[in-house]
Amino acid sequence: MSRVVHFEIPVDDPDRAVGFYSKVFGWQINKWEGPMDYWLITSGGGDEPGIDGAIMKREGPVTTVVNSISVPSVDEFMNKVTANGGKVLMPKTPIPGVGYFTYCQDTEGNMFGIIEGDKSVQ
Repeated sequence: MSRVVHFEIPVDDPDRAVGFYSKVFGWQINKWEGPMDYWLITSGGGDEPGIDGAIMKREGPVTTVVNSISVPSVDEFMNKVTANGGKVLMPKTPIPGVGYFTYCQDTEGNMFGIIEGDKSVQ
């Protein structure tokens, strides 16, 4: 079964948002060293339920908080999304050292991500 494994918060001012979420909730937030401006959020310890996420600059199709769901194959699930009335909003995209990702939309207009982990880095 596929689970929600990550959330993204799109923001206009990443520094302001980092300050807000770290002060309000005590989240640890660090800039990712990847190819885009992205701040990784650790929202709790491994001994409690929950997921981690990220802060990203608001642009493109992402205008609200987005949950990402882990799947064994982005290609397979892109096909399942469209076969069941949803839409794929961007091409399958590699994330160096992580895997593959895309944004989709359900039949109600809600955006979500699907992510396939790179088995060679796990």
